[in-house]
Amino acid sequence: MSDKRETDALIVHKPVFFDATSLHIPTLRILREDGTLYPDAVLPDLDQELALKIYDTFLFIRALDERMLASQRQGRISFYMTETGEEAADIGSAAALADDDMIMAQYREQGALAFRGFTPDQFMNQIFSNEKDLGKGRQMPIHYGSRELHYMTISSPLGTQLPQATGYAFAFKAQQKANCVICYFGEGAASEGDFHAALNMAGVFKVPVIFFCRNNGYAISTPAHEQYAGDGIAPRGIGYGLKTIRVDGNDVLAVLKATQDARKLAVEQHQPVLIEAMTYRLGAHSSSDDPSGYRNKSEEDTWRAKCPVLRFKHWLVQQSWWDENQDVQRKQLHRDAIMAAMKKAEKVAPPPLDDLFTDVYDTLPWHLQEQQAELISHIRKYPQAYVKTAGRLGDE
Repeated sequence: MSDKRETDALIVHKPVFFDATSLHIPTLRILREDGTLYPDAVLPDLDQELALKIYDTFLFIRALDERMLASQRQGRISFYMTETGEEAADIGSAAALADDDMIMAQYREQGALAFRGFTPDQFMNQIFSNEKDLGKGRQMPIHYGSRELHYMTISSPLGTQLPQATGYAFAFKAQQKANCVICYFGEGAASEGDFHAALNMAGVFKVPVIFFCRNNGYAISTPAHEQYAGDGIAPRGIGYGLKTIRVDGNDVLAVLKATQDARKLAVEQHQPVLIEAMTYRLGAHSSSDDPSGYRNKSEEDTWRAKCPVLRFKHWLVQQSWWDENQDVQRKQLHRDAIMAAMKKAEKVAPPPLDDLFTDVYDTLPWHLQEQQAELISHIRKYPQAYVKTAGRLGDE
């Protein structure tokens, strides 16, 4: 009788151990740092209009990150996270998707949302948690979400979006929709149990999902070499039965090409894919972090020379699609638009207090009614501590 556990694996008759050196995953790179292409490089599907939209999103995000970090230092907002140095990863991959593919972000993918059309006003309303915020002021800054743009609201707990992405992709497959889910996360989140559960389920059920790992070298202050002993994150995808590719995350053409091909696999073959983008976080982990405590300036300078924005700009100039005057003008336009949106958002009233209690129950239960009454009483007793909210109590 045959053993049902028998596999197609090669059979040997003496112990053979494999380690990290047994599997070598190359890194896809198309664009040199000077903007020229490698001789045998295969370009993504890209025309002038898409190329300029990608680059314009680069410039917008640089302006947004610069202004918002300065605003946090001034005490105008409480928290912010930049994606400086990693723009090619999320913007380049988002550019490869259909508009109605679902994006599940971690917290450093504002570029993907901007590429989809999230406006400066919408960014500011969320960051300032005013009454025009789509999330009704319930989230801390940078936890964006947009149903219209198919961008799932960001959640603070690390890695929760990973199994959700597998489930959402399973629904796409069940409904026979020609769409996929892209799920962003960092290499630190790949240490969470949710990562392993998500990839295992995706591999078993063959769902149209792209897991996109931004390997930027640090999980807050923990360097990659203290997180894992293997060859990065990519080999894990192979272990779970996913198509896997590693890409230079600072090369937007390579990211775009890899994601375009990954989407075809996901949508046409229901083949889940893992993309590991090798990049670097030039800024701090967040506005609460000081990276000088765990990395040196020479390391940062080395990666600053690999800037994805400058690399792509060189290529655009060589195509005669861009020039320095356009660059200066466009940067200033974004700065002005962001500043105007910020000043406007600061003056918008906070959400009504009732919004803290709605959207869960059809009828507010007694215990929440009691909590609401207690909160109103507390704010009226200490109005100086809740200036904006206290001023609105008379309207409610």
